Amino acid sequence: MKKIFSKEVVIGLSVIVSVVILVMVINFLKGINLMKPANYYYVEYKNVNGLTVSTPVLIDGFKVGLVRSIEYNYDKPGSVIVEISLDNKLKVPTGSKALLKVDFLGTATIDLQLNKYVSTHHTAGDVIIGENAPDMLGNIQSEMLPQITSMLPKLDSILTGVQALVSDPALRSSLQRIDHITANLETSTEHLNRLLGQDMPVIVRNVTEVTNHVDTFTGKLNRLELEKTLASVDSTVTNLQEVSAKLKNPNSTLGLLLNDGALYDGLVNTVGSADSLLIDLRENPKRYVHFSLFGRKK
Repeated sequence: MKKIFSKEVVIGLSVIVSVVILVMVINFLKGINLMKPANYYYVEYKNVNGLTVSTPVLIDGFKVGLVRSIEYNYDKPGSVIVEISLDNKLKVPTGSKALLKVDFLGTATIDLQLNKYVSTHHTAGDVIIGENAPDMLGNIQSEMLPQITSMLPKLDSILTGVQALVSDPALRSSLQRIDHITANLETSTEHLNRLLGQDMPVIVRNVTEVTNHVDTFTGKLNRLELEKTLASVDSTVTNLQEVSAKLKNPNSTLGLLLNDGALYDGLVNTVGSADSLLIDLRENPKRYVHFSLFGRKK
């Protein structure tokens, strides 16, 4: 039977298949999927520092494509042409921008900012506007470093003042006083703990006993016949009120004695007459005594 392919043809086909497989593997390692349909666009940058082939192209953080190639534009010195492949479902509005960003680690990404205010779109192969985002490291170097440099003399003077303060003997003495105060506080704390641990239970026990005595006394007060006592007091007050009413009544005996002016005057006159009689009896006893002692004369 005659062979269809010679040995040389088989070797050639094997080499071609191997090359195709190798290209596919290399592109796969680069992140390029040759089996997925894509549209190709071009972006012009002035600086592609950090940008490499297979750098992702993002929209709002979502990967929609990658960089396929980077070539220097010899016809226009100072510019670099970057070819990007985007998902063929993505329609790029005219006026959109491809913003090249570089982080602190030097990793670059392309942020595709779509123009949402137009209805026309780019066709495959068009050039998209490319811009470089502000370099964070460059901003730090150009803006912050001069400020830091101007602050260094102030920091030097501050450190000098701090050193003078630390070496001041007054600070050392203050620290020693603080040590003494801390030691005294520790001693006071020990005494307080001892007081709380030993004396406080006794005080609490005494307070409990006093409370018990107060409860006992309160119980005894509750057991007293306070109602009868109050009733007796009430009766006494009533009697006093009756006596007071009788004293105020001019028809009663006590009322007459207290309220009748003529009786009072009579009593005063009587007392005055008795007083005059006693005075006369003391001064002239013979006038009254002979009647009772010697009797009638014969």
